[in-house]
Amino acid sequence: MKKLFTYITMLVAAPLFSSAQLAVKADIIYTVSGKPIRDGMVLVKGGKIEYVGPATVAVPEGYKLYTAKVVTPGLIDARTLVGISGSLNIPTDQDQLEKSSPIQPDLRAIDAYNPDEALVKVLRENGVTTIHTGHGIGALVSGQTMIAKTKPVTVETVTIVPLSMLAMTIGPSVSGNFSSPGTKAKQMAMIRTELIKTQAYIKKQHDKDSSKRPSADLKMDMLAKLLTGEIKALITANTANDIMNAIRLQKEFKFKLVIDGAAEAYRIIDEIKASNAGVILHATMARNAGDMVNMNRESAAILTSAGIPVSIESGYESYVPKTRIVLFEAGLAMANGLPFDEALKSISLNPAKLLGIDNRVGSIEVDKDADVVLFNGDPFEYLTKVCTVIIDGEVVSEQCR
Repeated sequence: MKKLFTYITMLVAAPLFSSAQLAVKADIIYTVSGKPIRDGMVLVKGGKIEYVGPATVAVPEGYKLYTAKVVTPGLIDARTLVGISGSLNIPTDQDQLEKSSPIQPDLRAIDAYNPDEALVKVLRENGVTTIHTGHGIGALVSGQTMIAKTKPVTVETVTIVPLSMLAMTIGPSVSGNFSSPGTKAKQMAMIRTELIKTQAYIKKQHDKDSSKRPSADLKMDMLAKLLTGEIKALITANTANDIMNAIRLQKEFKFKLVIDGAAEAYRIIDEIKASNAGVILHATMARNAGDMVNMNRESAAILTSAGIPVSIESGYESYVPKTRIVLFEAGLAMANGLPFDEALKSISLNPAKLLGIDNRVGSIEVDKDADVVLFNGDPFEYLTKVCTVIIDGEVVSEQCR
């Protein structure tokens, strides 16, 4: 009886998925960082990629073999609210926007993220292995973002970066959520006021007289991280005017800027390039409404041809099913002029670089995390299905969908 109890305990304590030694053969492997490999193989051991190249090597003993038409790196959703915004669309699973104040940089994404959320599973089964998620649009400063793998385990286990960026918004959605600010000018004035206060806070922190240094302040400490360059500002701005407001704010306070949404970015390409801001482009199939009324489905192609690296996001949907799949969004961008290799890069290596995690994910290279997706055809063909998903060397999905 004691042995039986011990065995059952071990089963319960064991992880849902276990790392293994795997071999993946494919008609074509898109490494993204290099040329495609035809008749290729990827070997996985200890959660890492140990070989990628021609399938001329023998499958090592003890390796489980998988085959596919096409293999790509695990896909990356550059900006989503999944895991914080849930699938039920009821108050208890909508933690993405706290409306008690328009400026709350102290809100941590890891305190709200649910790795067991049904939408995380949807993304995982469609080849999305890494997400940049966190507090949403609609507040001047809504809170922090984080980066996580889409495995169904604890937050601590799946988190790659617990604090990635500070989510901010410039645009009409802010005025719709709060009595103040009510206008664009007030939005900018309120943000500038807080950042000026933060500059004074930083200066006082370095006072030689320790008694004059301010006490720890969660709000000020986070804004200080922004102004000292430890984190980036992720500013959702869609109209050309709102994007320019974000750029002016960046110039004044010298922080690192990522423009999110960027529906009218095609109108001010030179200004965006001059600012060195990163761009996370709205979902290609988003609706032409509100501050996105002038969005262009060719934006990804236009920005890419202008030399601006583009990362395509799923973004946020206020209605069920609450999320998009970046694979499909990139496919439509390709149908609107974005070359195949750039479309794949927009949901793999580009966001990995933008998020500062390209040493681990974003391409199929030796020693990187073994995040691999197996397709039964061209990834951007409508009838193609994701058949196997591997995260950190663990097979987390193996049913063609």
